[in-house]
Amino acid sequence: MIGRFRFTEFQLLIVPSLATIIGLLTIYLASTGTLDWDWRDIWISIAFMGAVIAISLWFSVTKFAGDQVIFPLTALLCGVGLLVIQRLEPALAALGPGYALLPERQLLYLWVGLGMLAFVVVFIRRLDWLRRYKYTWAVGSILLMIVTMIFGTEVKGARLWLSVGPFTVQTSEIAKIGLVVFLAAYLAENEDLIVAKYRVGPFNFPPIPYLMPIVVMWAFSMLVVVAQNDLGTALLFFGVLLAMIYVASGRLSYVLVGLLSFAGAVVLAYQQFGRVQLRVQNWLDPWQDPLDTGFQQVQSEYAMASGGLFGSGLAFGSPGFIPEVHSDYVFAAVGEELGLLGTFAILMLFLILVFRGFFIAMQARDPFGRYLAAGLTSILAIQTLIILGGTVRLIPLTGITLPFVSAGGSSLLSNFLIIGLLLRVSDPRRTA
Repeated sequence: MIGRFRFTEFQLLIVPSLATIIGLLTIYLASTGTLDWDWRDIWISIAFMGAVIAISLWFSVTKFAGDQVIFPLTALLCGVGLLVIQRLEPALAALGPGYALLPERQLLYLWVGLGMLAFVVVFIRRLDWLRRYKYTWAVGSILLMIVTMIFGTEVKGARLWLSVGPFTVQTSEIAKIGLVVFLAAYLAENEDLIVAKYRVGPFNFPPIPYLMPIVVMWAFSMLVVVAQNDLGTALLFFGVLLAMIYVASGRLSYVLVGLLSFAGAVVLAYQQFGRVQLRVQNWLDPWQDPLDTGFQQVQSEYAMASGGLFGSGLAFGSPGFIPEVHSDYVFAAVGEELGLLGTFAILMLFLILVFRGFFIAMQARDPFGRYLAAGLTSILAIQTLIILGGTVRLIPLTGITLPFVSAGGSSLLSNFLIIGLLLRVSDPRRTA
């Protein structure tokens, strides 16, 4: 065990451990104004980091030889999310009894997500079974979204959640992984044909017959997502498709054609959906209706502006004025209390995470592992770009979460599954 101890990973976990524990202690001291505290006041952070360190040690015991950077990055982002949600507890409690328990629920989701990650890393030695059932994952993902569209729970005009007993699941979080598995498997089996060119006279054409299964599967999933009124997920699916096609072909022309078609779809969506028109209006000028439709965006910009360079400090801001701050606008809460430097630090963590994900893809020994790692990393990258761009008004806001930081069980669990698969691909001893 000593020779296989994951020393780099264990060292890197010191930072998230201290940040999570000291951060929660800071929130408690700032909120109470007293130095009289005991370990029960920071039990949530201790419970989370205890589970993280235990899993790292378990990786050493099981002689896992994969990447040692991604797991500490994930732990630090999750720790920031846990601190933000704990910081927002009074505001969340004001929203209702269910919100008052959100910090404990987030800790439970983190435990379950860590368990899923450890299971994938330690017990799933081969990934070829994912490749063999590629059409099953694709069709299953689409059927899951159809079921949600028909029987799901509608919230604020979007039918995204499926209730199963006491649990509520956002099925698009599962579907995005299933569709990436399908794309990775299909591209791995047809990569030579995807890059081929067919010449007709003076013109070169892409291999349309071999691209059609991808396009049809993607188009059908997009129709279902749009019918659910989940335009943020539609944008995510589209971005991931373009990224994976580019990785497989290396042709910028495919991306340009895709972006042109996307521009046409955006114009059509703007004409057909009032919700899209409202989001575009808030993007261009939220001050048209600052007390109603633009209220969230205006309060978010006030929060980030008041944070300045260094922020107001943990528990010294007023992020509770922002509706849905724990999900859509969690980045604004970070900006208010940690300032520009804090938001820059969060952005750098995501950039390093994405870099490590694509590095794993480049180092993968088999095509399926390469495309799977690239697709899963693209999910994290594009989802982060969409929500951060919406928060700072670079693009219209769409209702998706900031990975690992925003509250949300389905998103958190699916992202832990993504990290587990990336770690599994990174193992040099992995067989296809």
